[in-house]
This record gives sequence, C-alpha cells and structure tokens, in this order.
Amino acid sequence: MLELDRLVMDFGRFRAVNNCSFRVEEGSITGLIGPNGAGKTTLFNLIAGAFHPTSGRIRFLGEDVTGLASHQLFHKGLVRTFQIPHEFHKLTTLENLMMVPPSQPGESLFSNWFAWRRVSSAERDVERRAYETLEFLELTQVAHEPAGNLSGGQKKLLELGRTMMTDAKLVLLDEPAAGVNRTLLRKLETKIEILNRDRGYTFILIEHDMEMIEKLCAPVICMAEGRVLIEGDFETVRSNPQVLEAYLGETTGDAA
Repeated sequence: MLELDRLVMDFGRFRAVNNCSFRVEEGSITGLIGPNGAGKTTLFNLIAGAFHPTSGRIRFLGEDVTGLASHQLFHKGLVRTFQIPHEFHKLTTLENLMMVPPSQPGESLFSNWFAWRRVSSAERDVERRAYETLEFLELTQVAHEPAGNLSGGQKKLLELGRTMMTDAKLVLLDEPAAGVNRTLLRKLETKIEILNRDRGYTFILIEHDMEMIEKLCAPVICMAEGRVLIEGDFETVRSNPQVLEAYLGETTGDAA
C-alpha cells in the first residue's frame, strides 16, 4: 500500500530523516517506535505531505505521490492524526464530524439557493453517518458537547472518528496513547483493532507505549537518528541490542 524509497529530509545541515526505506502492507498495523528525536514525526510529515523530501520517493497505492500536498493525499485516502488533537473546540462533537466529508453540496452558495433539497438530503446523510460514528466510538453522550470540553481520551477517539468520516485507506496515528487514561486507552485500542480487522483500515502508529505496540502492531519498525534500525515482530525488535541501547535505555525493564 505504501512504499518509502530512500527518503531524506534535511533542515539546513541537520539530517532528520536519513535514507529511510520500508513498505506498509495493506491491512496491517505497523508500529513506528524510537527515542525522541529519532525522526518519526518528521517521517509522518513527509508521508502526509506537510514536508517535501530532500530526496527519495513515496508511493501510495502504486502511485508516486512524492511532493503532493496534504489536501491532495487526503482525497486519495491518506489521513493523519496528531499527538495533540486538532479539534474545533467551540463546535460540538457531532459538528466536528459533520464538517469532515469533502465536497458537500452545502459548501456552495449556488446549491444553497437553487438546490436546497439536495443540500438538505446530503446534510441528513452526513448527520446520520456522524451519529453512527459516535455510536461506534461510544461518544453519543457528548454528541452536543463542545469538543473543547472533552477529556484527552475522548478527543483522541474523536480524532479517530474524523478519519472514519473520510473513508480513509491509510491512517497515520501520532502517539494516540499520549494523555489518555488507561480505561479510554483500552477502548481506543479496541476501536483500532475493529477498524483494522472488520473494516479494512491500514494504520501506521507512532507510539511510546510498548504495551499498545505489542498488542496492536505487526510489524514494528524502530528508528534512531533518522534511519531504520530494525524491522520485525515485537519480540525481535524489543530484544535487539541496538534497540535496547538507542530507544529503551533505562526503561528496558518497564518495557519488558
């Protein structure tokens, strides 16, 4: 589904991503781990179209998408979330979902005046779909609550729901466990599993929570200093001496 070929990203003299290559298979949940500063978020920004690589190629669904902007990739089904949720905090949870689908007829002034029946029908369809998404995420109780009032875990669920409203094919999840209590984290894990297993979503997951990585991800890719150290199953990656030194360090006991 996704292929990275010798990606390089330089910021002046600093090389944040260094000849990074790997493939993401359709239907997988790929874990991307590594210490802070390893280049994981920069790599996400390259994949999602926020940055243009210094060199190298990105292919998505067999198409060379190197250099395409985020909105162009969005329309192709490649969507990302952020470590800090980007909700519209004054809009309700329901409205945050309803505004996601692109090319809604209500966005056109002409349609609002001369095709209002079509606009009304489309809005009902989007609202129904948004309610179904909230029901799946178990957020119906906060449907009409301003999104800014949600807890950290609820905001992460809302971020996941927004990707569902796009019919995304590949979702980049940036530290979904950050700031989430354990109860909501288990719920978030379950929803990701269901979307992957039953609905065909493919995920790449940046995460420091090794329990989440172990539960969800195969394969696991470890980065350090902008390059890929190793790729394999969780046990292989966790026990690799380079990973223990570069990533786990003093937390080896906790991760084990």
